Amino acid sequence: MQHAVGSPLPPPHRPGHGPADGWSPAAHHPGAHQGPAPVPPPPPVPPAPGYPAPPPGPAPRPAGVPQAGHLPQAGHPSVPPPETTGHVRLPPGGPVAVPSVPQAPAAPDPAGTTLAVLLIGPAGAGKTSVAKYWADHRRVPTAHISLDDVREWVRSGFADPQTGWNDHSEAQYRLARRTCGFAARNFLANGISCILDDAVFPDRPVVGLGGWKRHVGPGLLPVVLLPGLDIVLERNAERSGNRRLGDEEVARIHGRMAGWYGSGLPIIDNSQLGIAETAAVLDDVLARSIASPPAW
Repeated sequence: MQHAVGSPLPPPHRPGHGPADGWSPAAHHPGAHQGPAPVPPPPPVPPAPGYPAPPPGPAPRPAGVPQAGHLPQAGHPSVPPPETTGHVRLPPGGPVAVPSVPQAPAAPDPAGTTLAVLLIGPAGAGKTSVAKYWADHRRVPTAHISLDDVREWVRSGFADPQTGWNDHSEAQYRLARRTCGFAARNFLANGISCILDDAVFPDRPVVGLGGWKRHVGPGLLPVVLLPGLDIVLERNAERSGNRRLGDEEVARIHGRMAGWYGSGLPIIDNSQLGIAETAAVLDDVLARSIASPPAW
């Protein structure tokens, strides 16, 4: 007679109780045959007169008790099955730390390092184009997080800065910055570099750099992209939609960005550089920033 799958589990072992409790592993093993109770061996027969007594042998082993030196194998009812499921725990998404300086005498290679970069510049400086190219041509996974793109996720009720900055547009800007910061931390926690671009003004360090430092972490590496005014005006004229600003607004923003000179942050003048050339200069600047992080 065969037993159905799902036979009862063995009762817990108690001191002083053994197979005499009425349970044996063999009796409840799935697929085992239930037979009659074992018959105890007959008492020993005394030797006939004139014959020596037989040598003493080992005591009979009770049914269900494994032989000495033999351990239960996997799958036995008394051995729990091994864990068959697994879970990969991701590292926490805390703020990114300051990149460690390699001890090798050679200059650090930013192309193979997990980094968090903040590309600062006025409208028309080429931040988005350079950031995309730089992220596309790295040897390690890299994400481009554009603040303008995140701001434009708001469709109904979008506060367009072209109509003037007010409390509503400032609130949407702060919300977009926090969203970009959270995304950057999640990418970095999983080993993916990121580059963010934003028009951070030097005369508002608490709102600008201070906000990014709070949201991403002290290891964020800021770099300023600042071409000449004529280049900025020319590139802005090629824009369309709500990303194209008036010439007066572009000139005003560019003038405020000039305050980054003397701030200690690295500045790249890409007036005469293409996108690929600017990305190469960015790698050189980041190598120096890793070796000697700027104070900001």
